[in-house]
Order: sequence, then structure tokens, then C-alpha cells
Amino acid sequence: MNPAMRGHAAMLLFSALVAGSFSLGVLAAPHIAPTALNSVRFAIAGVLVGVAALATTGIPRSALHAPWRYFALGGIFAIYFVLMFEGLKTAQPVSAAAVFTLTPIMTAIAGYVMLRQITTRWMAAALAIGGAGAVWVIFRADLGALLNFHMGTGEVIYFWGCVAHAIYTPMVRKLNRGEPAVVFTFGMLVACWIVITLWGWNDIRATDWANLPGIVWVTILYVAIFASAVTFVLLQYASLRLPSAKVMAYTYLTPSWVLVWEFLMGHGTPPALVLIGVALSVVALTMLLKGDR
Repeated sequence: MNPAMRGHAAMLLFSALVAGSFSLGVLAAPHIAPTALNSVRFAIAGVLVGVAALATTGIPRSALHAPWRYFALGGIFAIYFVLMFEGLKTAQPVSAAAVFTLTPIMTAIAGYVMLRQITTRWMAAALAIGGAGAVWVIFRADLGALLNFHMGTGEVIYFWGCVAHAIYTPMVRKLNRGEPAVVFTFGMLVACWIVITLWGWNDIRATDWANLPGIVWVTILYVAIFASAVTFVLLQYASLRLPSAKVMAYTYLTPSWVLVWEFLMGHGTPPALVLIGVALSVVALTMLLKGDR
């Protein structure tokens, strides 16, 4: 398997793991402040990735040079999470998910501006098909709901969070100086934890940690281990091997993976028409793989 194909495999696993955080996050959200959850999440993830780095590649002294790079990346990701949860106070989840489908397009623009990565017509077509499939799944094949979509204050706030997310992927390649993905991820996670903790200190102090429901701790452990430690390493790994637009295109698969998670959790199956969107996402993925060959 060549480096590009390994990058695609990493992002396929990434999209499946991220989807699980949506299904669990909905159950935990009413019981804990977002900043409190994310502070613990990044603390656990940072420890896990740090141990993994020490056990595998080690943390070379050269990785400590220019620590501002980690704070730039960690700060960008912290901005995304803060604006996401701030926007979701008033934005509807479906509307927010629709806004998120703009991220791969914005990433393609950021990749060109920062790295001069060219989005070919073939890639652009794949992004368009994948975006259409994701939107079809998000709105559950309901054209009425799609036509009624509008940008409110919450959606606008979340849009700027998505801009930060789009910038993050090309920034990884631009700021990496040869550090292994696990080492670079460790630095970013520590920086992100510091930023999130400072931002949400009042929420962290106000949380009754001893009396949180079990689902909150299940969610925290899942997002810390699988949707943070593992996925951030996968994202860093893929970002060093694929164009930024292709990396973020895998976010189009997330709504389809959410359907799988919901089915496995016993929440039923979607209407048959929704599967058209899943098929479009698979077509887009196939086009991206064909483009590599």
C-alpha cells in the first residue's frame, strides 16, 4: 500500500470514529458544560498520545523547537470547538451539520492559499458529489427541510468555527518540521488543553464531577481515546500524505457513519431514500481513490 492509500485508510477510520462522538455526545450534552467535557477530553488524550510517543518514536529534543507551532494548531482547534458549542446554543443540529459540509471546500481554498495545492476538476467533482450526498443524508431526504434551511446567528458563529477547522489541515503540513505524527499530535493536544482549560475554567470548577451520570464518563472516555487521541494522530498522518481537500473530504462520510452508529445503538434505520446520499458519498470516495491511481 503506497503512502497515499495509507492516508486514505487513515481518514476512512477517522470518519467512522468521529461519527461515534455525535451519537454519544447527544446523550451526554445535557449533563455537562462543553468546555468542561473538552478539557478532560484533551487532558486524557494528551496523556495517552504522550505515552504512545514515548513508547514508540520518543520525543526528540528537536520537537520542542518553536513551541508556538503547537499553540497555533491547538488554538485553532480550540476555536473550532468553542465556536461549535457556542453556535449550537441557538443553531439546530441539522442546520449546523449542513454548515459543516462547507468545510472541505474551504479547506481546498486554504490549501491553495497556504500550500499552493491545486484542486483538479476531478477532485472538485468528487467534492461536489460527496457534499450533495452528505446534505441528502443530513436532511434525511426531506426536500422541504432542505428548502427551509436558513443561516441564523448560531449557524454564522459555527461557520467561523468551520473556517478555523478548514485552516487546521493545511497548517499541519506547513508547520510540521519532520516530527512523527504522534509527537506532533502530542504537542497540539497539550496546547489545545491549555487553551480550552483557560477558556472554560469557571465551567470546570462549577461541574459536580462526583455526581455525573455514567453516560457522561462513557462519552468522555470515548471522545478522549477514539475521537481525540486516535483520530488526531490519523488526521496528522493523512495530512502529511494527502492534499488538504482530500483529507477533509472524508468528513462527508460522517453523516453516513452516524446512521450506522444509530442502527447499532438500536435507534432504528433511516428511510430508504436516505441511502441515496450514502451511495453518493461512496461514489465520491471512489473518485478520490481513482484520482490517486
